[in-house]
Amino acid sequence: MARRQDVTRALAEWVVDSKFDDIPDNVRAQGVRSFVNWLGCAVGGASHETADRAIEGVAPFSGSQKVTVVGRAERLDALHAALLNGITSHVLDYDDTHLKTIIHPAGPVASAALTVAELKGLSGRDVLHALLLGIEVECRIGNSVYPDHYDRGWHITGTTGVFGAAAAVGKLLGLDAQRMTWALSLAATQSSNLREMFGTMTKSFHPGRAAQNGATAAFLAQAGFDSAEAGIEGRRGFAHVLSTKQDYGEILDTLGTEWEAGLNSYKPFACGIVIHPAIDGCIQLHKEHAIPAAEVESIELKAHPFVLELTGKTDPKTGLESKFSIFHATACALERGDGSPTAFTDEAATNPVLVDLRRRVKVETSPSVREDEVTITVRTKDGRTIEKYIEHAIGSLHRPLSNADLDRKFLHQSALVIGEAQSAELLDMAWKVEDFRHAADIAKASVPARQKAEAV
Repeated sequence: MARRQDVTRALAEWVVDSKFDDIPDNVRAQGVRSFVNWLGCAVGGASHETADRAIEGVAPFSGSQKVTVVGRAERLDALHAALLNGITSHVLDYDDTHLKTIIHPAGPVASAALTVAELKGLSGRDVLHALLLGIEVECRIGNSVYPDHYDRGWHITGTTGVFGAAAAVGKLLGLDAQRMTWALSLAATQSSNLREMFGTMTKSFHPGRAAQNGATAAFLAQAGFDSAEAGIEGRRGFAHVLSTKQDYGEILDTLGTEWEAGLNSYKPFACGIVIHPAIDGCIQLHKEHAIPAAEVESIELKAHPFVLELTGKTDPKTGLESKFSIFHATACALERGDGSPTAFTDEAATNPVLVDLRRRVKVETSPSVREDEVTITVRTKDGRTIEKYIEHAIGSLHRPLSNADLDRKFLHQSALVIGEAQSAELLDMAWKVEDFRHAADIAKASVPARQKAEAV
């Protein structure tokens, strides 16, 4: 295990020295999948009210050198564009997940990397390299403090995402080891985000601000703005202040030989991942039995304790709140067979049939149940008992989404924003990200054609 004082510097040196050709093919392929999934989520969330409010709030303060906001006609300076892209890619809670830490890795990193690549005229290969390095940095830092850090109430996607964004942008800017060390320490001092905000617009603000702050850290470091040498491991640094656990071997052991980025997973349902087993099972029950809500006496779940800790809202009033309600998600999946973004709208959250049905959902938790496992028992008013056991939820590492699944997910959400034809073209571009001389071409292709014409 690395000595405590070496962690930030050693991590910085690894990022600086990394060569794209040294990254294994399977990890690069997973990086492309992460980029495709991120872009689809960013476009899918671009028309959400949260994005409208964010643009309204920050646009008056946007600087010059405007770049693309994915899925929008508005153009902002790179730092504010990174903020918006991070918000839109997370607002539907449909993004990727590093299952060991529950970090959503691509949001903070890709949102910063693509905007800076457009600003600097860099390639898709540059973006993919930076994305993989940023994901590796944030997930390894997350491994070193999880679960203690998360249990204290920190939203780990934001608190570690700022490191990933700083590393990615620092790589794109060509920082040397000293400046990369400063960038990581500048990221450390900006590490924040609270789980109390879940169920509100602010949750998606977290990866957005992580992208913006990480990019800021890299730009400051590039200018010679110095910082501490041990921002991660110092006695008053990130790991000691924000966690009771510090395992620096999780950061540096096997660095460059084993890749956390290769373990990324992708959500089939647009909500907190601990609900996915229940949605998976209830959608299967919907298809197999089509039990009308009026005939359901009760729905009983045996699940992991995280289910109620993270998604225990019993009476959500908005779509964003309903993403953190196992009761709503179960009812909607059983009644409508839906776990996509349309299951978590304001309409669905207040629908009388779903509100009545979710009151009949009962959850029993046990630490003996895995996080991706659930047993569902539906009891009907005419005395029937129907059970469904999910050993591993779809989207888990045991049942990962295929490339074809990612295609369907991308098109389903993005078509609602930019139309089917443009979505299909953009999807093809995303899969070929490594071939683009100018990564900006992909970002610009995401702007809705009608809005683009109106903007001209």
